[in-house]
Amino acid sequence: MIKAYRCDGTAELILPSEAPSLLDKDVLWLDLLSPDREEEALAERLLGLPLPTREDLKDIEPSSRLYMDDHGVYMTASLICKAESDAPLLGDVGFILGAGRLVTVRYTEPRAFGLFTAALGRSHAQCTSNAVMLARLLETVVDRTAEVLEIAGMRLENLSGQVFVDRSHAKRRQARFLEDRLFDIAAHHRLVSKTRDSLASLSRLVSFLLSVGLVKDNTEARDLCQVVAHDIQSLSEHAGFIASNISFMLDASLGLINVEQNAIIKIFSIASVVFLPPTLVASIYGMNFQIMPELTWVFGYPFALIVMVLSAIIPFLFFRSKGWL
Repeated sequence: MIKAYRCDGTAELILPSEAPSLLDKDVLWLDLLSPDREEEALAERLLGLPLPTREDLKDIEPSSRLYMDDHGVYMTASLICKAESDAPLLGDVGFILGAGRLVTVRYTEPRAFGLFTAALGRSHAQCTSNAVMLARLLETVVDRTAEVLEIAGMRLENLSGQVFVDRSHAKRRQARFLEDRLFDIAAHHRLVSKTRDSLASLSRLVSFLLSVGLVKDNTEARDLCQVVAHDIQSLSEHAGFIASNISFMLDASLGLINVEQNAIIKIFSIASVVFLPPTLVASIYGMNFQIMPELTWVFGYPFALIVMVLSAIIPFLFFRSKGWL
């Protein structure tokens, strides 16, 4: 799918069967979403410059993701997608400044693009150039990334409230409650990790963009990019803080699991010690010796029972006085 956006924010869908021979002069942004080979060829013909393929976007070499040639400036960034789902992912998006226009090539749908296109129609300030259009798009991408980090922070706070509860509530929790929370922690770590990767990719892109003459010579675009670079740095620090909280939550959950397991083992250990003396008494009177005075005693059986009960109660009271129970 190919969409053409004008300076005033209006959009037009370009179909291969109804494609114009030339793009209108006021078309400032061409957005290609999951284009097939026919649509790629159409866009290359309308723009007069080559476009990166899906394989090109996946190239992780910095020299292949950020470069300039005679046709324009080619940049690739990894943006966070499906942040609210259980399986967030990074989608590679190509940004091209060439032929006086901004061109984006993507095979995923980051929410930032939808937010940006919606804001274009409501904004009273028109984008005056392709560089300004790209800077404003990157600004929306960073704002969306900040929103994702805020979501991650809120989820982590809720998880912390579930894990760290008072003892009365902790005793009523299900047996595998904490083990299940480990999967939630892993999901939060996955989201924050991908967000940090996206911020690192955006940081390299903006640093490269600030060195491009097309942006350096445009005061508005340069100022916007500098603001975006500062926001990325702040978000990277915040993402690191959230990541450290996730590590703490993981260590704390594992520690609480060990405490609960140790408490269970302690109960079994104390139970075995409590029942050991009665077992000893019962074993003594279970021996088949010929001479055992208590066997012929009328009160021998009750006496043995009382000794076994006392030998169990005394260790129990001792452990309780020590605070081990």
